[in-house]
Amino acid sequence: MFEDILKAFLIGICASVPLGPIAIFVIHKSLSRGHIPGFLTGLGATFVDVVFSIFAIFSYALAERFIHEHEIIILIVGGIVVIGLGSMMTFQDPFRKYKAESGPSYSIKDFGQSVAMGLSNPGAILVIFTLFAMFNVEVARNNFTVMPIILAIAAGSAAYWFFYSMLFARLRKSFKMITLIWIHRISGVVVMVIGLSLLADGMMKWLFK
Repeated sequence: MFEDILKAFLIGICASVPLGPIAIFVIHKSLSRGHIPGFLTGLGATFVDVVFSIFAIFSYALAERFIHEHEIIILIVGGIVVIGLGSMMTFQDPFRKYKAESGPSYSIKDFGQSVAMGLSNPGAILVIFTLFAMFNVEVARNNFTVMPIILAIAAGSAAYWFFYSMLFARLRKSFKMITLIWIHRISGVVVMVIGLSLLADGMMKWLFK
């Protein structure tokens, strides 16, 4: 039991490691607003990982069929969402709220944007399935051991994003404001390119299906 919980914790970490739009988004939030906003953004990815893990445990076939049947819609809508978030990162002043407000620099919006970005990437659920197979984690669907496994995955993912956001929040002190602004601009462009690739993939599959 302890071995499976440890494996689940590692799955949570490994699922978060790939450098994708969410990782770039966390860097963006951490550099512009600090550790807590960056961590809240990372927790959005943790939520998505937990949702996908529940699918992996309870309904692999159902999830696989759903993705296959709605892949085009997921790619097109997901691409539009990611492009929109990338545009915000590129064209908005990341320090505007700092200049205008003296209150908290974080909100539930950071979490929600990350959730939207995570759900827009159907390939992420395949990563979860692969990790379950790689670590050989077998959980009885009606067994009380399911909850500790899910919590361990959440803990592993949250721990990764906590230290990831903390690292970049500390690095922000090493950069001048103009440098940070250009980092945000470039990060936004990268996210937009990822969104455009998702949208193009979906459109190509729709046109040539």
